[in-house]
Amino acid sequence: MVIIQNEKIAGIPVLHVVKAEKRQEKLPFIMFVHGFTSAKEHNLHFGYLLAEAGYRVVLPDAIYHGEREQSLTNEKLHLAFWDIVVQTIHEVGQIKQALCAQHLVQEDRIGVAGTSMGGIVTFGSLATYPWIKAAVSLMGSPNYEAFFDAQIELAKQMRLSIPLSDEQLKKERERLAPYDLARQPEKLRGRPLMMWHGERDQVVPYHYTYEFYHQIKPLYPNEKLKFVSDDEAGHKVTREAFLETVKWFIEHV
Repeated sequence: MVIIQNEKIAGIPVLHVVKAEKRQEKLPFIMFVHGFTSAKEHNLHFGYLLAEAGYRVVLPDAIYHGEREQSLTNEKLHLAFWDIVVQTIHEVGQIKQALCAQHLVQEDRIGVAGTSMGGIVTFGSLATYPWIKAAVSLMGSPNYEAFFDAQIELAKQMRLSIPLSDEQLKKERERLAPYDLARQPEKLRGRPLMMWHGERDQVVPYHYTYEFYHQIKPLYPNEKLKFVSDDEAGHKVTREAFLETVKWFIEHV
């Protein structure tokens, strides 16, 4: 029987999904990060199927989301987007460390995945943590700096107020460089990576992942790299993508 526990790990609210009879065992571990303005409960179907397959799955709430919501205005939440991304990358490491300290994780079998903002966090986590064995990004962007530039340009086109000077914007962009996989693809080190993206995505541009896939393809002479393109999908994960994600982790973690 699969159990779902709402608890805190490293002080972070999470849903902890695992087979009841394996609750105290060392298990392969998958962390799944939700998208912007979403919450941990919205991806519970991923957790259930992976737990059924024998994995320990944790779905955290990112800062300002779910149980951590702080009633920010829509404008303030959008301005905090990259703060949320960077903090969540750090929290991925904190959650992993806490579970390993409890001897609940097989440390050579750890995967990370996410949707949209969670996919962006997944790419940044790959740039940060060599202990990630395999990953899946669903409609994320590996190209932090280019996406940052696109967001600023869109805000200007919409004549939205940006409460940062050009110098402050430059510093914000520069701090994203360590997490930008498009600038340092060698950090992947051939680890299994699957990317899914809808060609009609109007939120996170499709071309970022498509171009990145071709950029890193020469680094993967085997079956450890996969790009799934959906010419009908917009910014919404399909059931096919969901099932492919579960299959990927069963195969590689």
